Amino acid sequence: MPAPVRSAQLLAGLLAVAGTTHFLRPEPYDALVPDALPGSARTWTRVSGAAELALAAAVALPATRRTGGLLTAGFFAAVFPANIKMAYDWRHRPAPLKAAAYARLPVQVPLVLWALRVGRAAARP
Repeated sequence: MPAPVRSAQLLAGLLAVAGTTHFLRPEPYDALVPDALPGSARTWTRVSGAAELALAAAVALPATRRTGGLLTAGFFAAVFPANIKMAYDWRHRPAPLKAAAYARLPVQVPLVLWALRVGRAAARP
């Protein structure tokens, strides 16, 4: 299997797992929803979980992979405020938990770049 296809499948798998966990265990995600967003945190958790599942499908299918990769990059950028909220909220937690929350912040950059690479690779003839 070519590396770009494998990369797309791994990204689709990551999105599918993350999206599924939004429904199976929503509480941790609810806590990440910024207070400034209107409506309930659970609604935002469900919407973001559904978005991740839709993005997983778009990235998995060759016909929609280019668009799916680009939309996934945008999604990863859009949820960054939740990572900031987590880092702020966890600033007084024990060191390992605080370190985990802070570590999420820079991880968003390689995720965005990965999604962009998947989208660009799909655009090549």
